[in-house]
Amino acid sequence: MSSEQVNVGDLIFSDLDENGFLQQLYANLLHNYGLHRFQLKNRDPYDVDIQAALRFADLLSKSTHPTKRDRHRIWGQEIALLCHILYPQSPYTKTYVPAVFTTLGNYPGLRQLGATSDAGILASAFEMYQSEYLSVPGVPGMKFFAPQKKIYDQLTSGDFSFSAPTSLGKSFIMRTFITSHVKAESRANFAIIVPTKALINETRSKLIGELEGELERRNYRIVSAAGDIVLEGQHNFIFVLTPERLLYLMISKPDLRFDYVFFDESHKLSGKNSRAPFYYQAVTLLQQHQNPPRIVFASPNIPNPEVFLRLVSSEAESHHGKAIATRYSPVAQFKYLVDMDENAILTYNDYSREFTHLASITQDLTQADLTQLLTHLTPTDEGNVAQTIVFHSGRQRAVNAAEEYAKLLPLLNDPDLDALAKDVERDVHEDYYLCGLLRKGIAYHIGYLPPAIRERIEDLFRTGKITTLFCTSTLLEGVNLPADNLIITTNKIGRPNMSPVDFKNLIGRVGRIEYNLYGNVFIITGNGLASKNKTKELLQTEIPEQKLSIETDSKIISRQMKEEIVETLKEGNVQFPKGEESYEVYEMKRKFGLILLRDITQGRDSLVRHEFTPFLDGYAVQIIRETFGERASKQDDDINVSIDQAETLTEAIRAGLKYPALSSDRKFNYDDTLAFLQRLARIFKWNTYESQSLGKTSQEGTKLTLLRWYAVLLNQWMEGHGLRSIMNRALEYRRRERTIYIPWKGLVAYDDSTVQRNIVFGDILQTIEDVILFSLSNYFLKFSNEYKTVHGVEQFENDWYEYVQYGTTNPVTILLQRFGFTRESATYIRRNVPTPIIQEDGEYYLNPALLENENRNVRKEANEIRFNVPEAFSLPANRF
Repeated sequence: MSSEQVNVGDLIFSDLDENGFLQQLYANLLHNYGLHRFQLKNRDPYDVDIQAALRFADLLSKSTHPTKRDRHRIWGQEIALLCHILYPQSPYTKTYVPAVFTTLGNYPGLRQLGATSDAGILASAFEMYQSEYLSVPGVPGMKFFAPQKKIYDQLTSGDFSFSAPTSLGKSFIMRTFITSHVKAESRANFAIIVPTKALINETRSKLIGELEGELERRNYRIVSAAGDIVLEGQHNFIFVLTPERLLYLMISKPDLRFDYVFFDESHKLSGKNSRAPFYYQAVTLLQQHQNPPRIVFASPNIPNPEVFLRLVSSEAESHHGKAIATRYSPVAQFKYLVDMDENAILTYNDYSREFTHLASITQDLTQADLTQLLTHLTPTDEGNVAQTIVFHSGRQRAVNAAEEYAKLLPLLNDPDLDALAKDVERDVHEDYYLCGLLRKGIAYHIGYLPPAIRERIEDLFRTGKITTLFCTSTLLEGVNLPADNLIITTNKIGRPNMSPVDFKNLIGRVGRIEYNLYGNVFIITGNGLASKNKTKELLQTEIPEQKLSIETDSKIISRQMKEEIVETLKEGNVQFPKGEESYEVYEMKRKFGLILLRDITQGRDSLVRHEFTPFLDGYAVQIIRETFGERASKQDDDINVSIDQAETLTEAIRAGLKYPALSSDRKFNYDDTLAFLQRLARIFKWNTYESQSLGKTSQEGTKLTLLRWYAVLLNQWMEGHGLRSIMNRALEYRRRERTIYIPWKGLVAYDDSTVQRNIVFGDILQTIEDVILFSLSNYFLKFSNEYKTVHGVEQFENDWYEYVQYGTTNPVTILLQRFGFTRESATYIRRNVPTPIIQEDGEYYLNPALLENENRNVRKEANEIRFNVPEAFSLPANRF
């Protein structure tokens, strides 16, 4: 007899996947669901032994297999769910389905089903214990999923990394950890680092909503920008920032304490992403604190989340037990390939990895027709129109597709949609396509919009008023929206192909446990659409283990690039040569080179320096230190600007360079602004480092072709013009010029059509987001900080960095934004509220009338400020 012990669970579950009866049952259920979902009532469903299927589901839900457990549990849940959808009246369904969901600890799912488990005494006792164990701290009646609970319990143990499907609620785990600690009278400072400004607003609002009066009672304030007025008080803080904002906050306020820092969407550390170096630099600075914070990395669907812990410690042994990867999802996604070449709809089976024919498309359909067909053929179980997200590779494709789809639909005459459409007309422009789309329950989600309008679009989608949302990769940035259907029209994000991580992250956006238990994914392949072969590859391939982008074998920052960086630094140069790599990879290469130089001159042992070790012996380090010598002090921790740029900037400021003065009526002179930008272009070498935007030159290479346009837009933005005013001025300019540049056509005659107007609108919104609020804002920050250093002041008049950040020169509008109002709301308040602010004993107070203002955006923001800055509303209304 063998002395080796055999686990009974291993015997039962090791080859359960290969059970032919189980596979056939599931395939039949999947086929029948397709007939049900597409309303193919003239087709006979396949036979299904419901009792046998649910017995398999019950068994799979109890899997203890060390590597297949999550896969089995998801499979069991899907079988139970399919039986619930297809055979709701079966006594086996009524008995087994609640039991399966209870075993899985999917209590939110049980609530969605409207079911309760009818278990025996012992099982009931276990259920009570499990239900109590999974209770969410401080939220009566809410339960964690078992994997959520496991992750939550690890968050106090030190540096930690976890990955989970998008639908598991990673952000919820982090917010719950923070709110429970705040309510428990913690004095720790917390930070959640998110990839976009839009997610800052969403996360900030959710935290305020979850904490409300606890913020004041526990002396906590939520900070989303370095200029927030709450930073001036003695409080505990919850920071919600992008990596760039975190980095600049630490540079400007090095003594700020951080106790827990959560990096959401951490998979950006492992891909081609020009913003990735900011994550690396931010972690390095956090590690330099006298009492470094506990750092937590959260990522979607990564099989090896421990890789991100290398940023904290490069020794793999120290990561043992500090990472969790779960594949369990509380919702299901049913996937279909819509083959426009073969006019067929195929069902994809995740467990056999096979495609089977479901239905033929018997008529010629445009994309708009197909979107309408898929949306209306797949109503929710309650009979409502399904909520659908349509994914496109680029902004213009998404806009064009939304406009074509809208032609098929009637006006809804819904008061909430009409009210939002009127606000878009008022704040953006009446010819902006979005206005007409909203009145039909359609919208797009493609980049910069006033935050309040964007949030209302998302809210109306959540409530079901907006039923179809066209989007680009903004959806991949963590925006949480409930969708019944996801239609994917491409395998690309912009021009590059989707990675397996991107693809799984995208399809995970359909199905949200707060709203539904499953969603449908339709991938449309054909000419000008997604590639069939690439789609099959993405569906059938598991996400590979991830490499950090700084690792040589990641094939992003290659061996040759690292050698070039070291050789360039040894020469005392920071203008790294650009090879055949893309502009985005070159940006990464340059920033990593600047991090390496800073680490060498400061004697820091970061992961970046560690990854350069094979190319950097002691002699090379000595040469680099000696070559840069005192010059090294000009390279601070800001990786947007290199020594050569900083040196030239300092010399220029010492020679008298300053921001151009405003006129007596606080207006900007176009010629002065253009001349200043041209001076900055030479100082910062934009033709080298920003060749795609700020430094883009004419064919002969002598003229900065876009700088005049940026100067006009910059002036209007800083003067506080609303988007509508900016749009109208741009249209007037186009009418005078009589030409317009369209990327896919080149320079063409301007005809002032609605189509061309919307191209102008889209260009303005994109330029505001990418150039004004990002690139120029960062350069102005560097200029302002250097000006303060050279002149020995803490602040100065006419700070254009502040004007760009707040989009105005008006001190009242700036102060309102520092309290927490958006630019649009602050402008509205200044123009429509006679006394919005008063100063008393050196403190500023807000008028309580703002809490009941007729403008819904102002009202909403004021009530958030009431919780986050309660002292602002502490004066009675009769004082105003």
